[in-house]
Amino acid sequence: MRPLTASELLSVWERAATQSAHTWALMLLAAACPDESLEELERLSIGRRDLRLLTLREWMFGPELNSVIACAACAAKLELNLTVRSLKTRQPKEHTERLSLSTNGLDVEFRVPNSLDLEAAARVPDFAAARTLLLDRCLERASLAGQSVAAADLPADVVDAIANRMATADPQADLQLALECPSCGHRWQALFDIARYSWREIDGWAVRILKEVHTLARAYCWAEADILSMTPVRRRAYLDLVLA
Repeated sequence: MRPLTASELLSVWERAATQSAHTWALMLLAAACPDESLEELERLSIGRRDLRLLTLREWMFGPELNSVIACAACAAKLELNLTVRSLKTRQPKEHTERLSLSTNGLDVEFRVPNSLDLEAAARVPDFAAARTLLLDRCLERASLAGQSVAAADLPADVVDAIANRMATADPQADLQLALECPSCGHRWQALFDIARYSWREIDGWAVRILKEVHTLARAYCWAEADILSMTPVRRRAYLDLVLA
């Protein structure tokens, strides 16, 4: 994996403008990982995909991430000051492609979700149906007394056990932030989704960089490629001269 140039990042942003967060994440990684096929990137677990997105984000914009979230109780705005390092969880020493568990006579084999699984589940509007679809896609085998059991027929406690095992095997996939509102004292947990965060951040960056290109091209008649190839410091210096 390598950092993207401003021109490459702008190109990915343009092509991904109408895509979902999971598709956008794969497009971003495909540009940054030219030695890996799209199929290989699609098979990455969500946690391992997100670790790459965090690293790529740090290369492009630095180690600090700032965001604002509304309190779940009183709607007060909370400013979040995070770092890439604090968001990276400790990964299991070994990554097992296939997981298994036995409980209540059931023998189950499954894998952790990937981007394609979440994309398919996101197209289902009903949460329960989406969860069943996700489980069905990840379920390799389930049997009771030698008889096959469908994902929709698994008992709730078995589904919960599968979810817990997935979370243990791929901890970066479910990154929960422990939050407390300074206004009302309410405490809750919120999911941090680096794919969605990156899209919003790069979308804002793209709008700003296009305005800079427009300003400099209008003032100096430079080509877009020449402006994008400048370092941010030099580009800002020219902008200051134009706007002075």
